[in-house]
Amino acid sequence: MDDSTYAIFLGFGLLWVVMAGIAFIALLKADGQKLQFGPNGLIVAIPIVLVIAVALIFGVIAGT
Repeated sequence: MDDSTYAIFLGFGLLWVVMAGIAFIALLKADGQKLQFGPNGLIVAIPIVLVIAVALIFGVIAGT
């Protein structure tokens, strides 16, 4: 039952990150800009997503 507080906190944090991403995309689309991801964007995005995924997987494995 102690982990439920952390699960709620992480759930709301994830919800805010998703809402921020949607708001950013809506802001770009409202300005009439095309959404394009070049190789430089992928060089930045892939390590960020990869580290977050590894940390979450490690937390799930180590937490059991």
